[in-house]
Amino acid sequence: MANHFQKKSIKKVRIGLYSIGLQTYWKQFDGLKERLLGYGQFIEQKMSSYGEVHNYGMVDTEEEGRRAGEWFNQKNVDLIFCHSATYATSTTILPIHQICKKPVIVLNLQPTDQLQYENTTTGEWLANCGACPVPEISNAFHRAKIPFRVVNGLLGLEETSAISMSNEVTCNHSQAKRAWLQIEEWLQAASVLRTLQHCRFGFLGNTYSGMLDMYSDFTLLQSKFGIHIEILEMCDLHRLLQTVTENEVARKLEETLEMFTIPDDSPSDPIARKPTMEQLNWACRVAAAEEKLVDEYHLDALSYYYHGSPENTYEKIQSGSILGHSLLTARGIPCAGEGDLKTAIAMKICDILGIGGSFSEIVVVDYVNETILLGHDGPFHIAISDGKPILRGMGLYHGKQGSGISVEAKVKTGPITTLNVTQTHNGDIKMIMGEGESINGPIMKIGNTQTPIRFRSHPDIYMEKWFKESPTHHCSLAIGHHSSVLQKTSELLGCQYIILDKE
Repeated sequence: MANHFQKKSIKKVRIGLYSIGLQTYWKQFDGLKERLLGYGQFIEQKMSSYGEVHNYGMVDTEEEGRRAGEWFNQKNVDLIFCHSATYATSTTILPIHQICKKPVIVLNLQPTDQLQYENTTTGEWLANCGACPVPEISNAFHRAKIPFRVVNGLLGLEETSAISMSNEVTCNHSQAKRAWLQIEEWLQAASVLRTLQHCRFGFLGNTYSGMLDMYSDFTLLQSKFGIHIEILEMCDLHRLLQTVTENEVARKLEETLEMFTIPDDSPSDPIARKPTMEQLNWACRVAAAEEKLVDEYHLDALSYYYHGSPENTYEKIQSGSILGHSLLTARGIPCAGEGDLKTAIAMKICDILGIGGSFSEIVVVDYVNETILLGHDGPFHIAISDGKPILRGMGLYHGKQGSGISVEAKVKTGPITTLNVTQTHNGDIKMIMGEGESINGPIMKIGNTQTPIRFRSHPDIYMEKWFKESPTHHCSLAIGHHSSVLQKTSELLGCQYIILDKE
């Protein structure tokens, strides 16, 4: 497939890192400090592929802790990892996080999986006693009201340090892999946070009248996620539509024919027919205008809807929008229909994590296959499609004005995750995650996206749990099981969260 567009970039996380120890040890045990700093450099190197690492080095007194806190503020880090390299007093660590308020993750990563007990010296033990101060640190953080998390496990070294008396090659050990998976998820979650803080979300038109769950408090969303919301009018899009050239329409048509399949009429639904050239050309013209809108206003995501009177110019533009919004979603600019800004945020979070995020709602329950079909009339995230999506010409859009082109597709078979972003009765944000399996089941040929999902519980039991959480009725559908990283994302954003049907 030709590369017609540039994918939206993701902001890399700025990582703070430091190691801890007790200053008294350095004169007592030759080489211990250097050995521990070497472990810190290993962690720095492992983390560097995820972002910009600022490694302060050793913090071994409370004065050094204050200097480190100021230094991390200067570096504008997104989160800080405290490498618990050996015992240190909690008064050494606390000032760092009283000065720099960014989230903290304590790394209790032991170099060896087992000491050589008969031959171990005190210095050798101290190089492996990182767990010793963690309860003390945890108590100090708790009493100081500083949120924290701890990752326990093995360091995962690929070679044994020269001074070590024990085998330190643990890179293939399950407890090293588990620990580094947790670290990677924290880094990915922090990348979501940094990227959202630089995102501009467009709100085009209005919200579908009467869908009370989707009405949004823009100030709440901006304060919670750090995003900017640009309120756009249909006349903005109409103005840009007048500037679209025939060459631009032709390029959009080329993109469309490469990315989608154009079938004959639906064998079952009389309103779902093969798109006419008139419908295709109009959808491509609108798509070119939508791209200009995104570029002019520097948008990173978009929610949209317009209810116009029949034959109204804006209504005609709205009816041709699904194709262009699917193309934008593939470009890393998620588009959510019906003015659902909260689901646009859920889709953006999934897109930042590289797991897709397609606009979905419950379509129907299949009680024979025990699946719930999730989908919508578009837009669709092409990157997670099971084969090439289909374009159908719709004689009408159910529940809406107008007619035009819609997307028929399903998500790749295999593990999936759903993400709802919803607002609670007390004015907070809650993220609702669910994990299931996309199966290769039948779907309707009606010009809508549909994916049969089998959750761990029977559909009725699963829906009972889901509806109890009062979700927005749309969700973002992503590939893979990712509730763990989404939980971390929720925590960094300060959102409530629930994982449905958790194992």
